Amino acid sequence: MSKVEVGSVAPDFTLKDHHGKDVNLASFRGKRVILGFHPLAWTKVCAQQMKDLEKNAERFDKLNAVALGLSVDSSFTKKAWAQDLGITKTPLLADFWPHGEIAKTYGIFREKDGVSERAVFVVDTEGKVTFKKIYPMSEVPDIEEIINHLEAT
Repeated sequence: MSKVEVGSVAPDFTLKDHHGKDVNLASFRGKRVILGFHPLAWTKVCAQQMKDLEKNAERFDKLNAVALGLSVDSSFTKKAWAQDLGITKTPLLADFWPHGEIAKTYGIFREKDGVSERAVFVVDTEGKVTFKKIYPMSEVPDIEEIINHLEAT
């Protein structure tokens, strides 16, 4: 399992979103990308994490950033969950098959649990990681900390 750190190039990936469309990280070059890894859909803390991303979509846009939510769930699960949460602006990506491959690439897959860590990476306009934080599983990432990072860089 590799480990992605601040200053390294973010590994590219293509995953299905909750509409079944391919989303490629490299296609966002010129924008900053917030990668919001969460363990599983349909859990309270993960739901709040994704709602925070959704609620701040306009703020991100003003900061030349876009947020993506990633977990090991299938795109079908992500679609139902997005509808339940009212997520319309934030692509929810399925790191489903090979199971957790992107989480493994980023060094945050929890092998014994079969899910990713709760983590946030910010990728700059050139594809380099400028922010990385792994959160306790029971803790919602501090959205203001992420926005402050975007404003400062």
